[in-house]
Amino acid sequence: MNVFPKLTILEWKLHLRNPLTVFFALAFPVLMLFLFGTMYGNEPNEFMSGFGSVDVLVPGYICMIAAVTGLMALPLVLAEYREQKILKRFMATPIQPQDILLSQLIVNTLTTLVGIFLLLASGRVIYNLKFFGNVLEALAAFILILMAVFAIGLFIGGVTPNGRTAIVVSYVVYFPMLFLSGATMPLEIMPQSIINISKALPLTYGVTLLKGIWLGERLLDFPLEIGALVLVTVLFGGLAIRLFRWE
Repeated sequence: MNVFPKLTILEWKLHLRNPLTVFFALAFPVLMLFLFGTMYGNEPNEFMSGFGSVDVLVPGYICMIAAVTGLMALPLVLAEYREQKILKRFMATPIQPQDILLSQLIVNTLTTLVGIFLLLASGRVIYNLKFFGNVLEALAAFILILMAVFAIGLFIGGVTPNGRTAIVVSYVVYFPMLFLSGATMPLEIMPQSIINISKALPLTYGVTLLKGIWLGERLLDFPLEIGALVLVTVLFGGLAIRLFRWE
């Protein structure tokens, strides 16, 4: 009997019991949308280069949701499972540790998609959110972003010895990316010192890439951003594979 679907469903239920994940992935981006949408509306304006404020901000919120699941939820669960020797115990059952890893990737991807759906639905219904780009290119950009973020999360979850350490490392990585990458506020309104710091954050390149495509530019107009995301995926994915500890 294939137990993997049952394992994934169980992991999904456990995942939704985590209040931090539910709030930051599903509720917080929508609250941010309501806050800035109420303040600035979504009428085209010169400050946003002729676009509405909500149209400009939403791509960053999408990246925020990916960062929540990839940098907070994913590494924390993996580190706790290792600390509690859950991965080691599964070696004596038909469920292999790799199944746990794959189920976590699926669950966090689903959570990301649910969060994005809630965000887009709210933006469309309340603020008449508009998309100006190519859907397939936006999807390709989103996959690149998700792979890069999940690669970092797998690395953190693979090397941190316990859940407490994973929380500290995840927060240190997540919150600077949240506030300094353009995911919450456009980099255009930031001082030059913050813009310079943002160039060292992988999520900055994801926000720039997705926002550009969302507003009508083409995927190949962003070789630097694509290259940075691919480099992060290969580097941290490779390190995660090499250094990941099952017990």
